[in-house]
Amino acid sequence: MPDRDENSGTSVSEPFEKVRDGLMDLLPSVLKMVMSKVTDIVSSEDGGGSAIEKAASRALKGENPVKAFVGEKAKDAGEKVADKAKEAVGEGGSEAGDLKAVNIIEHIDVGIPLSQVYNQWTQLRDFSNFTNGVSSVSVDDEDETQSDWKVRVWPSTRSWKATVLEQVPDERIVWTSEGSMGTTHGCVSFHKLADRLTRVVVVVEYYPSGFFEKLGNIWRAQGRRLRLDLKHFQRYVTLQADVEDAEGWRGEIRDSEVVRSHDEVVEAEEEAEKRRKERRKARAKARSKKAEKHRDEEENHDEEED
Repeated sequence: MPDRDENSGTSVSEPFEKVRDGLMDLLPSVLKMVMSKVTDIVSSEDGGGSAIEKAASRALKGENPVKAFVGEKAKDAGEKVADKAKEAVGEGGSEAGDLKAVNIIEHIDVGIPLSQVYNQWTQLRDFSNFTNGVSSVSVDDEDETQSDWKVRVWPSTRSWKATVLEQVPDERIVWTSEGSMGTTHGCVSFHKLADRLTRVVVVVEYYPSGFFEKLGNIWRAQGRRLRLDLKHFQRYVTLQADVEDAEGWRGEIRDSEVVRSHDEVVEAEEEAEKRRKERRKARAKARSKKAEKHRDEEENHDEEED
């Protein structure tokens, strides 16, 4: 039972109740004024106070106003981050033709003779056996300049059509490739450092066009992937036992056209090797005759002295 004033007979809590009721009547006006100020501040930063409007809508449905406002601001922030990411990789805000090339230069040294390294590289179907990114490679049997590649890019698979522009056996291969998610222009060259030491240099210019490809461009994922695949090639060509017997495609290509077939190049190389052997044999025979003649002269000289 509430206490009462003995003189007036009124309840002691009644004044407090009147003050409370007055404050409750005043609270909506104060909140309205505060929310108006907050809306003006936020609107100047987010371009229209969309977070306030959405939060108010959620509050009318029974949600805690503070939680609703914080949730909407977090959502807006997330959307802005996503928009910035898309803009950075060329989605949304960038122009359609505004592509930035990824320039990649890598090399490896392989303890195998140059011709064997080159032969293994030209066996394109084997790339899926040792690389992480290549799923499969199919070569056009009627046109040696064309090949189809399927490459794993994060959660999906990409298809590429590659065209060899130039190919000189034991020297270099220049190619270009096109796919729905980008284009490349590259060159791989082979350099003899010693009889059993070969350097492989790869230079690639890559123009990504897919979202994942452009996002990977931010972290230079393509360069790391190429570097890793080259190491896998180094391991594969060094450790496999039959690399010496590997017969690659040794045809010659100029301006995307086969100017000498594999058989023609192999036949020419065999003829050249045969001539080299004959010359070496002739030189050895000449040295032998010269040495024999020198011995005969020394023997004659000794006999004359006697």
